[in-house]
Parts: sequence; C-alpha cells; structure tokens
Amino acid sequence: MWEDLEVALEKVSEEKLQKKPSPDKLGFGVHFTDHMFLMQWSREHGWHDAKICAKEAFRIDPAAMVFHYGQAIFEGLKAYRGKDDQLFLFRPKDNFERMNHSAVRMCMPRIPVEKIVNVLKSLIYLEREWVPRGEGATLYIRPTMIAVEPTLGVKPSSLYSFYIILSPVGAYYAEGCNPTRIYVSDQYVRAVKGGVGNVKTAGNYAASLYMSEIAKKRRLYAGFVARCL
Repeated sequence: MWEDLEVALEKVSEEKLQKKPSPDKLGFGVHFTDHMFLMQWSREHGWHDAKICAKEAFRIDPAAMVFHYGQAIFEGLKAYRGKDDQLFLFRPKDNFERMNHSAVRMCMPRIPVEKIVNVLKSLIYLEREWVPRGEGATLYIRPTMIAVEPTLGVKPSSLYSFYIILSPVGAYYAEGCNPTRIYVSDQYVRAVKGGVGNVKTAGNYAASLYMSEIAKKRRLYAGFVARCL
C-alpha cells in the first residue's frame, strides 16, 4: 500500500506568498513557510490523501482523541545552507526511523520512511528560499503525527494525520554555544522505568513544564538576590 502512495502538489499562488522574515530576527519556531506536507491514515485505506499544500489551520473535531488520550508524536531536524548555496540534511532517515519507534510504542501507524524522506526533500526544494543564509541559522523541520478520530474512549485511534511544517530559525539558545545553566530536580521526573521516556511523545514535554517554571523562578530570584548584594 505504501508503494502506491501518490503525493499531490498544491502550490500557493504568487500573490499569496509571505514576505520572508529578517535573518537577524528569526527567533525559534515563530515563522513558518508557505507550504507543508499532509497525509491521512485510516484502518481501511492506510496512508492516503498525501499532498504538499498551503500551510494553514486544521479543522479538527473537539472529540479528536489526541486532545483526550495523548496520542501525539513528533521529530525535529534541520536543513542547512552550505557553500555555493547547497542545501543539506543530516541523517533524515534516522529521524523517521526513530519516529516509527515512537509510533509503535504509542500504538500509532508507522510511516513509509523512504517515501517520506523523498517527500521532505521535495518540500524543502520548493521552500528553498526559506532556508536562512545567516550564520548559525537553519530551517527547522517538524514532522508530527496526531490521533484525529472523534471518539471518547481509551483505545488507539483509528484515524491519524501526519504532517511536516518548516520554520526558519536562529540559535535555539540565545547564548549560542556558550555553557548552558541547568537545574536538576530530585522531586519531579519526566520518565520512569517502563514508561514512554524513550519516545518523542508530546506528553513527555508537558511533564517537564512545571519543573521548568520552578527553575525559571529560582533563577530570577537568585539574580535578584545577587543584584541586592
């Protein structure tokens, strides 16, 4: 079934293309390219309705299982601009293989890795002018899969959406490659033995937010104390 998957191309018209952001004001995950990749999965048809299309908001049912039972996985990788304006990816197949590992653990369908790598290359070529030319800047790639069956009940979904969005980004950390401060907690944990800490599922990141906020507050307090002294 994967071999028969066809990918349609729905290009955004010239007059609707966005203005590119300034290379020195990219931030991280703030700007997004004009196009995305999207495909659907069902038990009956497998992966289907694959297309490169305009990046736009989804219409999704409030009962979609991703909102209630957490079936959401993603990856993160980057495209780089090298000498002579050549574009490079670093081991994209490994990222999609890891995504399939996450999918199996979260009872979600696997993606056709070779096919998706080729689709990603086509998408990046289409959006090649979005790959930043600034020092340290890259095009961030976010493949994501979510459960979209509009049903309440704890079970694996029978419907999924897989998509890839692209975002031109600067350095993830404002301090660049300088040492990064960390705060280690012995009270709150993100992963436990036998859990899902070894997969890139959205809930892992939600579990880290509370401790992150505590760390931020303590850092601000420490800075305030230091200034007072």
